[in-house]
Amino acid sequence: MLVQSQRARVSTAEGGGRRDAAARLPSPDYGRCQAPKPEEKPRLCVKELSGTLRAMTPAAVALWLLGSVVTILSRAHADRNVYPSAGVLFVHVLEREYFKGEFPPYPKSGDASNDPITFSTNLQGFPDRPGWLRYIQRTPVSDGVLYGSPTAEHVGKPTVIEITAYNRRTFETARHNLVINIMATEEFPLPYQAEFYIKNMNVEEMLASEVLGDFLGAVKNVWQPERLNAINITSALDRGGRVPLPINNLKEGVYVMVGADVPFSSCLREVESPHNQLRCSQEMEPAISCDKKFRAQFHIDWCKISLVDITKVVPVYVSRPDPGPGILPEFGEYNPPSEALKSRDYLSDFVVTLAVPSAVALVLFVVLGYAMCCRREGVVKRNMQTPDIQLVQHSSIQKSSKELRSLSKSREISWPLSTLPVFNPVSGEVVPPLHPDSYETTSMPLMQTQTNLQNQITIPQQRPSGKWYS
Repeated sequence: MLVQSQRARVSTAEGGGRRDAAARLPSPDYGRCQAPKPEEKPRLCVKELSGTLRAMTPAAVALWLLGSVVTILSRAHADRNVYPSAGVLFVHVLEREYFKGEFPPYPKSGDASNDPITFSTNLQGFPDRPGWLRYIQRTPVSDGVLYGSPTAEHVGKPTVIEITAYNRRTFETARHNLVINIMATEEFPLPYQAEFYIKNMNVEEMLASEVLGDFLGAVKNVWQPERLNAINITSALDRGGRVPLPINNLKEGVYVMVGADVPFSSCLREVESPHNQLRCSQEMEPAISCDKKFRAQFHIDWCKISLVDITKVVPVYVSRPDPGPGILPEFGEYNPPSEALKSRDYLSDFVVTLAVPSAVALVLFVVLGYAMCCRREGVVKRNMQTPDIQLVQHSSIQKSSKELRSLSKSREISWPLSTLPVFNPVSGEVVPPLHPDSYETTSMPLMQTQTNLQNQITIPQQRPSGKWYS
């Protein structure tokens, strides 16, 4: 049983007559009195309006004022009563067409449906809606939807929802009250409840009566119950789902809970088989025989289906402590501290705070200085503690290395090619390449001696002073 409130318009002949009489008067213009443009409606400025009111009879003026007040009150107070059943899905559509009569007409003909209208809903006297009631409106040019599943706790308690419509073009508002009278049903709750997760639907698409009717028809063909009701609809985003990417027409997904009076069919029980449970654990689609009855319109994730038999559910009662009267026990009068407080000397605390770290740092500095400056051995002490044989070997190695360095300076060989300058140091001419471009390099040896190289520059060697014996 799907409860959906219909449009209800309440008006009286007297109120309508008064509004018609008030509509005959042009609206006042508080700016300067200027001639209207040809495409504009004639408007009255303040001076013309005052003259018109003087020309009218007192009865006509009173009728005009009364009609304006009735119009304002009719916009602010228009109650609508709905009677949903406990445990059955409740859907109420906030139609934009119904609220358009509360706002002035659009200046261009044929564009009245383009007024962006948004809605704000809250429980009367509270900033938000009841916990069981949700609201969704995808865009300002689409209708809003109130939906939810009332429970037995709300039976007999009228719930007044304040609905405020905002016209985003004219910035005008209109307020209506929706009175929800929750009725008790003998069928509630249905003992067998199944929750399906539909991947290719958004919640506002699923709330449409045609789509929800098609889904309940498909479930009825599979389940074959005598009574089948839609219990609740929840968006996947309310269950911790992620917002889908705007590609490939991805949907948010929706959970639909239905209840029936007969046990679950064998097709619905197939998801509980070990084979299908293994496929679900491996993130694979289970093999369900009746999936083809849904696949044409609804893509169901069978791994997320939930089957609950409330006749076998053990109720858990949580004992709550007595809240008490809410009044704190008597502790006597409050005695504030005396104004004559003793002053405290913080000098000792300051000295202790600085003296202890300073003493520790000084001790560490003395220990480190003694280890670095007073514990050095020196060269003399090192030589005294070193055996004579090691000192002789060390001195002979040093003497040999000095002789080799002095002999290397007296060699009369050409310098390596890598040290040749790029120009002749005597004449200043640029040294030509070793081989011309047409030189045959196939017969060239891999290594050449320095004596065979052409254009080699002989660098004079420095001879040691003294006699030279050839």
